[in-house]
Amino acid sequence: MHKSFLNSSVVEIPHPKLRRWISEIKELCEPENIHLCDGSKEEHDAICQQLVQSGLFVPLTKRPGSFWCRSDPSDVARVEDRTFICSLKREDAGPTNNWCDPGEMKEKLKELFKGCMKGRTLYIIPFSMGPFGSPLSVIGVQITDSPYVVANTYIMTRMGKKALDLLGKDGEFVPCLHSVGVPLQKGEKDLQWPCRPDDKYIVHFPDERVIWSFGSGYGGNALLGKKCLALRIASVKAREEMWMAEHMLIVGITNPKGKKRYFVAAFPSACGKTNLAMLQSPLPGWKIECVGDDIAWMKIGDDGRLYAINPEYGFFGVAPGTSEKSNPNAMASISKNSIFTNVALTDDGDVWWEGMTESPPKHLTDWKGNSWTPDSKERAAHPNSRFTAPAKQCPIIDPAFEDIHGVPISGIIFGGRRESVIPLVIESLTWQHGTFLGASLSSEMTAAAAGKVGSLRHDPFAMLPFCGYNMGDYFAHWLKMGERLGDKAPTIYHVNWFRKSPEGKFLWPGFGENIHVLKWIFERCEQSVEAKESPVGRMPQEFDAPRELFEIDKEKWKEEVAGLRDYFKLFGKQLPQGLSDELDALEKRLNV
Repeated sequence: MHKSFLNSSVVEIPHPKLRRWISEIKELCEPENIHLCDGSKEEHDAICQQLVQSGLFVPLTKRPGSFWCRSDPSDVARVEDRTFICSLKREDAGPTNNWCDPGEMKEKLKELFKGCMKGRTLYIIPFSMGPFGSPLSVIGVQITDSPYVVANTYIMTRMGKKALDLLGKDGEFVPCLHSVGVPLQKGEKDLQWPCRPDDKYIVHFPDERVIWSFGSGYGGNALLGKKCLALRIASVKAREEMWMAEHMLIVGITNPKGKKRYFVAAFPSACGKTNLAMLQSPLPGWKIECVGDDIAWMKIGDDGRLYAINPEYGFFGVAPGTSEKSNPNAMASISKNSIFTNVALTDDGDVWWEGMTESPPKHLTDWKGNSWTPDSKERAAHPNSRFTAPAKQCPIIDPAFEDIHGVPISGIIFGGRRESVIPLVIESLTWQHGTFLGASLSSEMTAAAAGKVGSLRHDPFAMLPFCGYNMGDYFAHWLKMGERLGDKAPTIYHVNWFRKSPEGKFLWPGFGENIHVLKWIFERCEQSVEAKESPVGRMPQEFDAPRELFEIDKEKWKEEVAGLRDYFKLFGKQLPQGLSDELDALEKRLNV
């Protein structure tokens, strides 16, 4: 980086607590330089140029302002088994999180962080999760020794001087400490992707609202504003302050009469979440606009309704499978000013991944840096390869993307990947029943996941890896939010795009055709279409789709109830009575 971008002093920071924290970390990590990020385009360009000079970034001639890079093969995804919730009490972390005593973990981490930034620059990144000045937003400050993290954070958050100004002298912030964990001795050549292959820790201290991450430079392990702050820490904050931090997309849907409603939706991985967030409607007069593709923060407004913001500023999307056919709006979003990690590089300076085109190019450089042809046995792109792109480049970004008050939510949609049993769409009977649908969310294992293909993987609310406290208490928080919202509560739905015929063919085309399901949900919120009762919830009376999509096999549903009863035992006495009641009521309806 140009010398003019480096500064060894942080005297311009007016916040005494922040200054003290930076001094403590500087003393602990012993960096060679300190740089306070201002969030300017000039700074971002200089950081990217530095990464080009180091050999990590390769400029893409076909995509202006964009770069290709590849990580160490040991550092390619979130590391669930190295992710910890260090609450003061073990039971507060619950049965679905890894727990460690906060005191013990702090001592272990201090040893690891001691001198870990020698020979490196310590970057200070003030950032806002959510629009600047929104009452729903939260300020974080990340310290990192990774310029790759700085470059991605510029796209993913609203960062720099404005966030620092908003913090003032005594504003609340979430301290986020990150290091790749590889100190450099004088004259030592740096690794292209420094990390600790066998020594990674992604640690949350929810009682202090502090995040420490060590040893990984990739994705949610290193971009601490994302899953760490916006979900794990924010979910704890949300429970205490009576709001909701959810792993949900946000879309605006406008009908042919010009009436607009907003919806949020939660899906486990591999269930088409990003495709739904950026859906291109083939239905005349129906328009979809995207507020966010991954995270929703929702608070009750002055009028008693639920309002949502997208705390992020960019998309950090999975590349494989993204194409002009599956998601043209995502493809348009990544046409410039984007970072591509662990995809393949074409010989003419573009990127490629499996599923992007019907046939691959004749030659590529794969995600490991090797020469690749269609005859190669290995994939050209890693299955979890990513693009980082500014949300504002999405052709259907919603005009309310920067609205500091958020958008009013009419409905909440859950969905999993189920080949049988679950109908195309269900409307919940009550908020409590809808909470039960969210808690029951599961997907069948695919060949890409470890475990038996076809067996169920439970992922309540699609929050299993992201809830910062006991999941049983999280269910209870949803029920309390329903009580607060009363008759202003959004209606809750469950969808399943993946039901198959006995011959193994998908019964529903999915992708753009999902607008027909969204249309029915929209019209239910308008009370302009009827629904029919079933033991599992309300369903369309008339719908242009194969009847098998709505068949309720009572015997299979009884097996579903037995499976859920067994799964819910995991939460012990923390399981709210309301969910046990819903399970009993479902069983009773199935026996009629």
